[in-house]
Amino acid sequence: MRLDDGKQQFIDSWGQLGISWGVNKTMGQIHALLLISNRPMCCDEIMHELSISRGNVNMNMRALVDWGLAFKKFKQGERKEYFVAEKDVFKMFRSVVAMRKKKELDPMLRILDEISSVQPECEDSEEFCRIVKDLSQFSKKAESTLNNITATEKNWLFGSFFKMMR
Repeated sequence: MRLDDGKQQFIDSWGQLGISWGVNKTMGQIHALLLISNRPMCCDEIMHELSISRGNVNMNMRALVDWGLAFKKFKQGERKEYFVAEKDVFKMFRSVVAMRKKKELDPMLRILDEISSVQPECEDSEEFCRIVKDLSQFSKKAESTLNNITATEKNWLFGSFFKMMR
């Protein structure tokens, strides 16, 4: 396989993987391109490589920076903004976990807290309260686990992971 074919396959596959992270395909493809690039890239280069519009690049680059998956890199004497990807796999993992928690789990916890004030007065409300309580307990345990993952050091997490795999 030629390098260009391998790069294209990686970019396409990473774009599909991004969908399961909760991001759009283009954002995943831009991230993949930056990951495999050995130098910072500007929006024009990203547009050209992926055949996408400037607006699409700008919108997705802002999101990648917000997620902590890419960073601005300034070049002396250049007016253009350049970008690089976070290449530490563990830091990428922590960023994705933190953002997914913020976007998905935190709102659910707020809703569960709000509706937990329903009082059990009949069979239906008792079932409702039981389910809300169970979901709330599970969600709080998940929150605690995710907080520990995002706060932990790489060596400890990988060590624990590999012990589980044995």
